[in-house]
Amino acid sequence: MSDIKKPYSQLTPAELKAEKEAVEKIYQEYKSMGLKLDMSRGKPSTQQLDMVSDILTALTRSELCYDGDIDARNYGQLSGVPSAKRFFAELLGCRMEQCFVGGNSSLTLMYDTIAKAYTHGLLHSERPWCKEEKLKFLCPVPGYDRHFAITQSFGFEMINIEMTENGPDMDAVEEAVKDPAVKGIWCVPKYSNPDGVTYSLETILRMANLKPAAPDFTIMWDNAYCVHEFDGDYVPFPDILSLCKAAGRGDMVFEFASTSKITFPGTGISVFACSEDNMKYMLKLIGIQTISYDKTNQLRHVRYLRDKEHTIALMKKHAEIMKPKFDAVHEALEREIAPLGIAEWKHPKGGYFISLDTADGLAKRTWELCKEAGVVLTNAGATFPYGKDPRDRNIRIAPSYPSIKELKKALDVFCVALRLAALEQLTK
Repeated sequence: MSDIKKPYSQLTPAELKAEKEAVEKIYQEYKSMGLKLDMSRGKPSTQQLDMVSDILTALTRSELCYDGDIDARNYGQLSGVPSAKRFFAELLGCRMEQCFVGGNSSLTLMYDTIAKAYTHGLLHSERPWCKEEKLKFLCPVPGYDRHFAITQSFGFEMINIEMTENGPDMDAVEEAVKDPAVKGIWCVPKYSNPDGVTYSLETILRMANLKPAAPDFTIMWDNAYCVHEFDGDYVPFPDILSLCKAAGRGDMVFEFASTSKITFPGTGISVFACSEDNMKYMLKLIGIQTISYDKTNQLRHVRYLRDKEHTIALMKKHAEIMKPKFDAVHEALEREIAPLGIAEWKHPKGGYFISLDTADGLAKRTWELCKEAGVVLTNAGATFPYGKDPRDRNIRIAPSYPSIKELKKALDVFCVALRLAALEQLTK
């Protein structure tokens, strides 16, 4: 890399030209290496998966397949085996009667909730959402692309809500819900994807006390990273269900979580938690589409994870693998990017991502340059509805999957690509 360590905005035209030539030469060297490095998704590494592979032998005898007098191998128990419901209730801070345990993907449960609202309506719907003249959904940005894909697939108009250091801009949320066409909001309340922001208590209380015009307005509370600290001790989190109930709107929220980044993403278990009245309504609809999810896998997870305390201890072991990778990202960015004034980024203590904002107009070009050099990132713009980042600046970095060696090489390429994108813009 070149020796320049001051803001690009302070360089003379001649210095910019020389810097661009130097950086472009380094970029071409990386491009010629034929690299194939992936930082596109928040996937646990092979090392993490190997660490929890003992779960595969958690049910080795037929007597272990019983939860009390319930044989998990047989039909029945639509909402999940009691011990799995009890496990998630402890993890989330709610009651087991409020939990429905599903298969490996909480995304499936989220999609299913929106789909049922669309085809049948929710508990307080005046009509199925497909019969509404307009449908709108609030989307904190930057946010999770798969959330946005769900509401886009059902034809919602998605409304950007800016994220702050305390969570979504609640002034904007409170104003937006005055529109009866606004049916809900996506939330990742702890270590948000991708910013790593944990909602403040004030934000959570304001969320629970919303007075939306739509009687079936729904908070989609995706608590995906509820125990996913990688830097520091476990941080307790308020129970959104009881807060909504205390505010007189107990049916306004559905909470989701899974074991996807605790055990195996492909063969984990998931949960949605809601009010008892919502549960009764949803069970009537779900009971038509399935008899139950995989209860032996639910029981396998309970036998292996045991309880919240044991799960948090396991997450400490994950953290030992994860933290050095996040540290490597910060070290590279501080060394190669911070002095140049062309980007800023978050420093999360949990979750799976680092959110980086370039100077306006650089994200897509940086992504393209990385791709051409063999480094795959999440698509630029993916953290916004419709894939359209209005300022073309947000990039989501997912450091979990590569080895440290691969990660450091990918970061070298990323830093060169970002520098080159900035220099191309400044020398036009």
